[in-house]
Amino acid sequence: MGRTSDAKERILSAAQTLIELRGYSALGVAEICKAAGVPKGSFYYFFDSKEELALAVIDEHWAEERSGWNRILRSDDPPLQRLRQLFEATEADQRAGQQSCGTVSGCLFGNLTLEMSNQTEALRERLQQIFEAQVGMVEKVITEARERGEATVADTHEAARSVVAQLEGQVLFAKLYNNTQHLDALWTNCLALLGATVPGRAEEDSLPSYS
Repeated sequence: MGRTSDAKERILSAAQTLIELRGYSALGVAEICKAAGVPKGSFYYFFDSKEELALAVIDEHWAEERSGWNRILRSDDPPLQRLRQLFEATEADQRAGQQSCGTVSGCLFGNLTLEMSNQTEALRERLQQIFEAQVGMVEKVITEARERGEATVADTHEAARSVVAQLEGQVLFAKLYNNTQHLDALWTNCLALLGATVPGRAEEDSLPSYS
């Protein structure tokens, strides 16, 4: 039996790396194939177009990210602690990317939204779906916090949208300034958005660190 080809996975991996480094518009199929180490014919065997490849990259990245978000946000920890862990995990990912390639890469979804949302309807719709899914995941946690008397927001959905927007915005600043310290404000800003108070010192010390 012949060896199963990993060409598709190599194309997806190369495309994601190149999109994170240079964006989508500037990339050509030939460059992606060269980075993946596959012939151009392999690209069109798996993908009809560069747009279809971008959608596949988005879906694969979201599957991985969603798994991480679920692991954190569905844990048995208190709700606000889970949100803080999500922020710390995001900061750790950005720091790891900076150490790997020398620059803060930002959020793949945020980067593509800024670059492509007005150029291709298919990408715009897929990115909308992902951000709405993120908002839904965060809203469940905020609802729990409100039920426990730890948050005072009236509209949990809008509060969740604000938290996700704040997360994306701070990641964007970290990318712009190539400085992950811009993510340090995530936790304090989240507490303000939710009408929550800063935990006491003992609770602060009990929260796990991702640094």
